[in-house]
Amino acid sequence: MDAYVSHGRSQALLKQRNWLALLAAGLAAFIVVLFGVIASKDREVVLQPVLSRPMTISSSSVAPDYLEAVTRDTAYLILNRSPDGLNYWMDNILKLVAPEFYGAIKTQLVKTVKEQSNTDIAQSFTMTGMTVDTKQLKSEVTGEIRTFVGDKLISTEKKTFQFSWKYSGVSLSLTGFGSVVADPANPTKGRL
Repeated sequence: MDAYVSHGRSQALLKQRNWLALLAAGLAAFIVVLFGVIASKDREVVLQPVLSRPMTISSSSVAPDYLEAVTRDTAYLILNRSPDGLNYWMDNILKLVAPEFYGAIKTQLVKTVKEQSNTDIAQSFTMTGMTVDTKQLKSEVTGEIRTFVGDKLISTEKKTFQFSWKYSGVSLSLTGFGSVVADPANPTKGRL
């Protein structure tokens, strides 16, 4: 009789152990699937500090509001300069540049710094319009460039500048910028 009771208890414990093992395997599989879903989900970051309205960015694509805000700030940084702040100007532009374009853009910026560092030439930009293209990651700003020598205004020109971007993860990096000049063959089109 003791063997019969002992056998019954061992069978009950075996069933319980097998059931718990099956439950543990099911939970482990659920956790693996859950981590997979979390890892593959688009990341979103909510940006708030100095914006007039809440803005969300996602790793899947660039939001037009975000591209517009970054373009606005970058345009003002690049197009407003004075000889006193040229090193600060260059260092902050380079912080925005995509790594693979860093060398080429730095070469152009160093050239500008060398040309203007011992002069009284300053430049001021007033934006009058902007367009952004989130598909091609390009943006254009239009406005007036004023050039000063000392305190004297020597020129005012209406110009359009184009900015090219790279979007990776939730990071937007500058890949190029320049003035859009009229194409003589087609005056309504521009080229850098």
